[in-house]
Amino acid sequence: MREENLSRRSFLAGTAGIALGAALSGCQTAGAVGGAKKIALFTCDVTPPLGTPIYSSYKGLATVETPLLAKGIILEQGGTRHVLCAVDYCELCNSTHTLFQQKLADAVGTNIANVAVQTVHQHTAPMADADANHFLEQLQSPPPFPATSTLTGAADRLGAAAAKAVATLAPFNQIGTGQGKVERVASNRRVRLDDGSIAVRYSSCKDPKLIEAPEGLIDPFVKTITFAQDGKPIARLHYYATHPQSFYGDPRASYDFVGMAREELEKREGVFQVYFTGCSGDITAGKYNPGTPESRQGLCERLLKSMEDAVAATQLEKAGDIGWTTTQLLLKSREDKGFSDDDCRAAMASEQAAASTRNGGAMGLAWRQRAATPITLSALHLGSLSVLNLPGEAMIAFQLYAQQAAPTRFVAVAAYGDCAMGYICLRSAYTEGGYEPTATSVSPDSEDALKAAINALLAGAPQT
Repeated sequence: MREENLSRRSFLAGTAGIALGAALSGCQTAGAVGGAKKIALFTCDVTPPLGTPIYSSYKGLATVETPLLAKGIILEQGGTRHVLCAVDYCELCNSTHTLFQQKLADAVGTNIANVAVQTVHQHTAPMADADANHFLEQLQSPPPFPATSTLTGAADRLGAAAAKAVATLAPFNQIGTGQGKVERVASNRRVRLDDGSIAVRYSSCKDPKLIEAPEGLIDPFVKTITFAQDGKPIARLHYYATHPQSFYGDPRASYDFVGMAREELEKREGVFQVYFTGCSGDITAGKYNPGTPESRQGLCERLLKSMEDAVAATQLEKAGDIGWTTTQLLLKSREDKGFSDDDCRAAMASEQAAASTRNGGAMGLAWRQRAATPITLSALHLGSLSVLNLPGEAMIAFQLYAQQAAPTRFVAVAAYGDCAMGYICLRSAYTEGGYEPTATSVSPDSEDALKAAINALLAGAPQT
C-alpha cells in the first residue's frame, strides 16, 4: 500500500496452529443449491476526472495513460447470485469499500455478503476512503485528496454496468484450473542483510546489492480459473502476488504492467480476463525493475507468458454446485507510539508534512474509529476449487498458508478487499523491523486472527 512515503499499517504466515473449533466460529456456508449455473461479465471505466489527486504523490491527475477499469463476473445458481470484482484502484477503504459492494449487490439483486470487491492496487490510481475524507474536510488547510463525490460516481457507474450485465446471464457447465510459473517478476521486499537487519527493496530499485539479493519468499505461480460452456471459454480469472506497479509518484492514471498483460491476453484470446492481486504486502517487482519503460515492458511480457502458460495447462471438468462461505474477522488496533488517535490527528493536521503522511493520518484515524466492527470475508467454492477473498495488504505467507491448509484443493487468493487496516503482517515482522510493520494500523495478534479466518473459509469447502 502506502509503499514509499506513508507511515501506517500489518499480518501472518507460519504453520497451521489454530484449533478447528476457533476457525469455525462465525462461519456461514451456503450449501449446494442445485440447478443450472449461469455467468455474466461486466466492465466499467472508473477513471477519475482530470485533476483528481492520485496516489502516491497526491498530485492532480494530469493524463490518462490507460483507463482504470473495474472488471468482474456474476454467478447465479438456484436464484442466488454472487459477484467477484477487481478494481484498478490503489485501495478501497471503510465505507467506500462497502459502497462499492452495496452498489453491486443492489444491481444484481443479492446480499452484500455475496459480493467480493478487491482492488488490484496500482499506485497510479486513487486511494479511496470517504471516512478519512470526512476528517480532512474539517481541516482549515487540508492536503489534496480525491473528492468523495468522485468515488461515489465511480461506484454508481459500476453498479449500472453490473445491472446491465444481469440481462446477459448465460449458462456455464465447466470449470477449469491451471497455473504457470512466473519468471523474473516478483521478489520479496524484505531483504535480510548480513547483520540480521531488514533492508527494503521497493517496487523500483536501483541499489545493486538489493538487486543482487535473492528473490526471497514468493509464490512463483499465477493461478488461472476458467469458466466454460461445452469446451468454449467464457471468462478467465488470474491470481498472482506482487505489488502491481513499475512506476509511481507522477500524476498519470495507468493500470500498469498487470493491466497491460490482462488486456493483451483478452485481445489475443477474445476471452474476458480479470486479474486479482494476491497477498503482496511484502512482495514487489523491485529486483527486476529499475523504473525504466523497458523494464515495465519486460515485466508485462513475462507475466503475460505465464498467464498463457496457465491457460495452456488448464484442464476443464464438469462444474459442481456453487458454494459460498463467509466468516467474520476482527482485528485489534495497535496502541503503541505513533498510532493513537492523537498521533493520527497530529499527522493529519501537520501542514509541513507530505500529503501522503497527512492522508495516512486521516486513514489511521478512520480505521481506529471502525476497528471494533468485524470485516466479512468470503470464499467461492466450485468442486475442488476455492477462491479466498481477503482484506488489506496481507503478507505472502498468508497466501502460502492458505494453500498449505487445503493441499488437495486448487486455492486461489485475492487480497486487497477492504484495506482500511493497511498491512497485515506476521507477528515476527514487528520485532524484525522493515517497512511493513511501520505502516500497519493493527496489532501483532492479527496473524492469529487472519489465520483463523482462512481456516474457517476453507472449512466451508465441499468434500471432494
